[in-house]
Amino acid sequence: MKFVIAPDKYKGSLSGPQFCDAVEQGIQMVFPKATILKKPLADGGDGTLEVVKDYLNANQRSVRVKDPLFREIEASYLLSQDGRIAYIEMSEASGYKLLDRSEMNCMHTTSFGTGELIADALQQGAKEIVLGIGGSATNDGGMGMAAALGFEFKNHLGEQLEPIGRNLVKVKEIDVPSPEAFQNVMVKVACDVNNPFYGPDGAAHVYAAQKGASAEEVEFLDKGLKSFAQVLEASFGKDVQQIPGVGAAGGLGAGAMVFLGATLTSGVDLVMEMAHFDAALADADWIITGEGQLDHQTSSGKTIAGVIKLAKERNIPVAALCGSVNVSVEEIQRMGLDYAVSILNTIGSLEEAKAQSYANLVQASFNFAKLLKVR
Repeated sequence: MKFVIAPDKYKGSLSGPQFCDAVEQGIQMVFPKATILKKPLADGGDGTLEVVKDYLNANQRSVRVKDPLFREIEASYLLSQDGRIAYIEMSEASGYKLLDRSEMNCMHTTSFGTGELIADALQQGAKEIVLGIGGSATNDGGMGMAAALGFEFKNHLGEQLEPIGRNLVKVKEIDVPSPEAFQNVMVKVACDVNNPFYGPDGAAHVYAAQKGASAEEVEFLDKGLKSFAQVLEASFGKDVQQIPGVGAAGGLGAGAMVFLGATLTSGVDLVMEMAHFDAALADADWIITGEGQLDHQTSSGKTIAGVIKLAKERNIPVAALCGSVNVSVEEIQRMGLDYAVSILNTIGSLEEAKAQSYANLVQASFNFAKLLKVR
């Protein structure tokens, strides 16, 4: 039999490669001669850097950049061995993980550091940039990122503005750098949400409170995004509000599209492309996937959803081995899973469950393989 193991991580417990090792161990107890391909995946969010490093045959490059509050830090991105592909996680330079809780307020934060990482990749000769935009601390519409790449944002007096969320509403004019800098460069943004730029479902109303904004500040930021969208349309001829997903990462999705000509695409699809996942599925009997918790969010752009979609196109059954399963039988069927189980086998604390994750996953994999054996 041929098994393709294609999980996301168990956050705070098991990495994707550790999941693959545990499942392989359990399967081989029952099918010692099975063909097993290990393809750990991610959805473009936090932790994707680790997953794609091997697929890109990449080196990690460190750069001095500005954090969300303009403090100098060291951040890393991946550059393929041939220097042609860069994988950049926004959270490394502009993520909320870089701030204390008391510092969180997306009125004052910037995506400038993300732009500095992009600028360095371009200087290294990258021709394709893949940008993961999960975990941002910002709501600046991508203004900070663009400012680091030479764009200038000015108020009605022609004065240059600091590229932060609070100043979106003040932008009246955008000076564009020489277009040669971005010619012949393909930019792909890993985006798995459908939020518009502004409005009730937009970047500010849905995400800004999580990033430290008060109710009044959320309204102010939303007003700023709407005003900024009008300036973008006047300057570049693009009505970003009509494009699903541009509200991701505080509007950086829109900024990347307008300023860099980026395309927005599913994060897990991008990672599967890097992993040559489609080719790995040839003659597969089962795909085994998993994540920390199978719940109603799983079908909304998460790794398992991407795996199921590709599997169903090829009539390959999918088993999900998860830390916990918080959906009904009907929901499991609607997702398209052929088998789903929680690996928990004792009652205890969350920390105890995490500590036993590897051993429990080995046992769950063994039990699954035994079921296949007796069919």
